[in-house]
Amino acid sequence: MKLIVGLGNPGEKYENTRHNFGYTVVEKLLKDLSSASDTVWSSQIKLKSDIAIVDLQPKSGRGEKLILVKPTTFMNNSGHAVSLVASFYKVAPEDVWVVYDELDLPVGSMKIRFGGAAAGHHGVESIIESLKTDSFWRFRLGIGVSHPHTGQEMRVDGKSHSVSKQTMRDAEGFVLGTFGSSEKGKIRELIKHGSQAIQMALEKGIEAAMNRFNTK
Repeated sequence: MKLIVGLGNPGEKYENTRHNFGYTVVEKLLKDLSSASDTVWSSQIKLKSDIAIVDLQPKSGRGEKLILVKPTTFMNNSGHAVSLVASFYKVAPEDVWVVYDELDLPVGSMKIRFGGAAAGHHGVESIIESLKTDSFWRFRLGIGVSHPHTGQEMRVDGKSHSVSKQTMRDAEGFVLGTFGSSEKGKIRELIKHGSQAIQMALEKGIEAAMNRFNTK
């Protein structure tokens, strides 16, 4: 069983923002899974999530149950929802896959990795705190590495750098904004590749997906 979590903020206000990219890719995944043609999202108030359950029947390999999750908490409290769902379905942390936007990566790029620090992403920080481990898989979707206004990088190669409060406010405004017209082509491709990467990881193993989709 795999728990596949797309991170974002609930509500119309946040639809189509950069910070909701995890939601977008997991929604695309559900549409793409042939075995999920009749599956819809269900609001699970006690689990603080919208959930879709899929019995995966791959072309090769064994079948597996997937729990697709969109936390209905706000981003900074994503861990509370993930912990509730993982506990309810008895999913181990290493079978939790988290899909989210990543400021450290150029727009349109992708990195799949296991464990490590949150690199300033508050949703991932919350999950690490709630699960009491960083030992889960991440599908990191690039939305742009530079500071949105000054061009100064906030983090390089995952290492934190000293930034001003104004820089942090500007970055928060950036991730809560919508994609610009110059980005939309790359974003459409990344949505498609994000879904494909998860499907390949499920069918052929996560290392195969890393070799195919990780940006060099």
